[in-house]
Amino acid sequence: MVKKYVAILCLLVISVAVRAQFDPQIGQYMYLPTAYNPAAAGDGDLMKVAGMHRMQFIGIRNAPMSTYFSFSSPFQIGKTKHGAGVRFLNDSYGLFTNQAVYGQYAYRQKLGKGYLAAGVDLGFVNVGFQGSKVNLDSLSESEYFDKNDEAIPMQDKSGMQFDMGIGVWYATPTWWVALSYSHVTQPTIEWDDKSSIKLVGTLYGGGGYTFKLKYHKEWQLAASAFVMSDFRSWDVNLTLMCHYKERYRWGLGYRIAGSINLLVSIDVISGLTIGYTCELPHNNLLLESAGTHELMISYGFNILKPRRTNKYKSVRYL
Repeated sequence: MVKKYVAILCLLVISVAVRAQFDPQIGQYMYLPTAYNPAAAGDGDLMKVAGMHRMQFIGIRNAPMSTYFSFSSPFQIGKTKHGAGVRFLNDSYGLFTNQAVYGQYAYRQKLGKGYLAAGVDLGFVNVGFQGSKVNLDSLSESEYFDKNDEAIPMQDKSGMQFDMGIGVWYATPTWWVALSYSHVTQPTIEWDDKSSIKLVGTLYGGGGYTFKLKYHKEWQLAASAFVMSDFRSWDVNLTLMCHYKERYRWGLGYRIAGSINLLVSIDVISGLTIGYTCELPHNNLLLESAGTHELMISYGFNILKPRRTNKYKSVRYL
């Protein structure tokens, strides 16, 4: 089964243009909002540094692997509030590679008990294919497949294009909702005159609510949902987290694409949070892999006004 899986990944570039859901999945979406929505830049009152490393389907050769890093900060011009940041992505899946860098800006407006923000991602994406690693010797010829097809890249290819994303975000002390769209420009990366890849737009939607227990104030329940779609395939992630003393968190998630998720995170010191997610597929992939594992770390700080409290305030951690 593993060889068949690898062969399918290699043959994705036989057609002149490849079109598929491109962006990587994120299990800890509630802690890494700027990874999918630029309007989250500057959320809260702290500068934030965050990183994530996701290892998908461990045990399967050439399985997807993603590394994400971001920095964002709120700032004020006169009486108006803004947010800005930068994010980086290094992603691989099969023989494909994807590196991207974006600058982010968000305008934030007080509305009701929270803030409404609108943001934009502007940057560049570089997509490559490791054609030098293609091995077709184990595949048999057929009327549908020719080993000598010139459309199959046999050398390493890469190309870069401008990319753009947009998003809106609304958050209060107890709930949040977000909507964003990546690859607005739908860039087409030309590797040569016979092969290219087009990045189709991906829609993200999400929201969450934190329930404070009336008679056990140290305990909270946070329910959230996250949707990701390129309008041809859908992925929905439902999560329920238990919070204790605003510091310890653990919970369960369910992804309709085929996994049950176990999540845990802790505030190590003031502002510093680490998290871990294990996703176990509930299909035949469980027999071939050790599941998907995701590590996350984030740090919030304020170099201008040192905080006098040891609690890290964020709508996703309340």
